[in-house]
Amino acid sequence: MPSSPAPDHPSASGDAARSLLPTLLGKSFIHPWIDYGIIAGGWSLGVTLALLANPGLFQRISPQTLAVLILVVNSCHFAASTLRLYTKPDYASKYPFLTYGFPLVTLAIMGLCLLFPEILGRHLQALYLTWSPFHYAAQTYGLAAMYCFRSGFRLSAGEKSLVWWACMLPFFRSFLGAPNSGLGWFIPRESLNAFPIASPALHLVTQILLILIFLAPVAVYIRMRYLKGRFPPLIIVLLLVANGLWWTALDYLDAFVVATIAHGLQYMAIVLVYHLQDRLNHPDNLRPAWVHALRFYGGCLLLGYGLFYCWPYAFVWAGAGLAESMLLVTATINIHHFVVDRYIWRQPQPAHAPIVFS
Repeated sequence: MPSSPAPDHPSASGDAARSLLPTLLGKSFIHPWIDYGIIAGGWSLGVTLALLANPGLFQRISPQTLAVLILVVNSCHFAASTLRLYTKPDYASKYPFLTYGFPLVTLAIMGLCLLFPEILGRHLQALYLTWSPFHYAAQTYGLAAMYCFRSGFRLSAGEKSLVWWACMLPFFRSFLGAPNSGLGWFIPRESLNAFPIASPALHLVTQILLILIFLAPVAVYIRMRYLKGRFPPLIIVLLLVANGLWWTALDYLDAFVVATIAHGLQYMAIVLVYHLQDRLNHPDNLRPAWVHALRFYGGCLLLGYGLFYCWPYAFVWAGAGLAESMLLVTATINIHHFVVDRYIWRQPQPAHAPIVFS
């Protein structure tokens, strides 16, 4: 009978590495290639490197192509949260004001902002720009927590706090560094420049945050490994690094395109997972997964087109300027999306429930 290979034997090392790989990858929602490549934003790392090597790459793409790309991804992801709110029956009963009252409130506020764009409209725009990086960071935290839970890596309160602060670093840097939102919304740069030490100090803090954005994911991962005695899923590092890159590595136009598309893709992927889970596990379901997926995405596409590409012209017809209408409609949709997301994803998500794609 042949003896077992010694611990330092190459085959033993290979077996150990193969047994460790599932733990490192964690449990995927769909497939590791899709989860790491799409949901965690892995593709955006390659695109970011390409853009750093070839600045202005997106400028070679026609505005029409970019508009279509943003429609089929980002506009759909805004619509998805609204469809999720109205197609999941228990959400309407749990959040009646969010379902029926809040849309009217946002419409009233947007109407006032259109009437007084210089007085109110600019503040709505600043609120949207300030809130956006926080929303991205919160989604990153939510996904990281989902993958830990799904992989059987239960986070303690202290570990949740550690991951949350690491996720928030890009938001803190954006808040301090953005000229027309965040801190710049409350304290104009001219006021800061009146104090000689303020501007250099602010620059130093943002540079420290830039370093921490990319050190923190690794430090948190190592710390969690030390506390638990086992490896967390590596996808949490990729999630944090990708979100950090979206807010730091590129110029404004490239960052806008990459960040919005990457954020929208990961949102659409995860919301489809839970939508299909609800539909396929329903006792009266008779349709295959692809039918539910196409119906949901088709609804998102139609609603997204109506919200972003048609709705502004209703206000133009009423007498508002096109630029003001498009900017304020975008800001209003974003803020509505931020608030709706805060509630619908706070509900316990059945991360271990079976998903049958058939």
